[in-house]
Amino acid sequence: MKSERLNAYRIMWVLVFYDLPTETKKERKIAGDFRKKIMADGFAMFQFSLYLRHSASMENAQVHVARVKKILPEKGKVGIMTITDKQFGMMEIFHGQKTAERGDVPQQLELF
Repeated sequence: MKSERLNAYRIMWVLVFYDLPTETKKERKIAGDFRKKIMADGFAMFQFSLYLRHSASMENAQVHVARVKKILPEKGKVGIMTITDKQFGMMEIFHGQKTAERGDVPQQLELF
């Protein structure tokens, strides 16, 4: 059962990417508040306006997707994508023309 929980096809990543207006002070505050709220829910910046979060299962990922949907700003574009750990692991990351080192996968603490 434990190996089923740690399966690379069961572990999920939730990606939130957005383009929010920042022309006025009010719009910048709304964009900043959105960023702070998703970070408070455990999302980390991958690139500017692209945040991701590791989830132990699809059910857990859906909880975080629902939380993001509840705080969507009135204006701008927000995309939410859920992918498996296996798909995430196939991503190639570059800094300029050099391949970047992949960071450590976050560890999940299980209490039960």
